[in-house]
Order: sequence, then structure tokens, then C-alpha cells
Amino acid sequence: MSRVRTVELRPGEESIRLGQLLKLVDAVPTGAQVKDVLLTGTVRVNGEPEERRGRQVRRGDVVSVEGMEDVRVG
Repeated sequence: MSRVRTVELRPGEESIRLGQLLKLVDAVPTGAQVKDVLLTGTVRVNGEPEERRGRQVRRGDVVSVEGMEDVRVG
């Protein structure tokens, strides 16, 4: 069973863009590399492949990146 890390949104925020979340959890070193990582097909949101860095990720969503622990948005 894989571990799940929880990332809390700031008070008043309802969502975060996927690209921002990937940078926040160190899945990519720079914003410029977000698109490349998404195009590899290794990023999933709630189990579904996702390629849009602007995708709004909301509380309760789980983001999976191959080779990293899953991230739940809280």
C-alpha cells in the first residue's frame, strides 16, 4: 500500500492548479519542466491520466506521480 502525503490549501483557497502543486511537492524542479512531466503520462488525478497543468485540483483530490508518494489535497 502506498503512502499518501497531505498538502493543505491556504485558508480561503478552494483549489490549486496542478502545475503549482507539482512544484510545491518537488515533483518538478522548475515550472518550465511541468509540461514535460505531464506529457510523459505519469501524472494522475483521482486515478485518471492528466496532461493539463492548469487543471484545478480541489480538496479531497489525490494526485499520483510515478515514483513518488501520492498527494492528497486537504
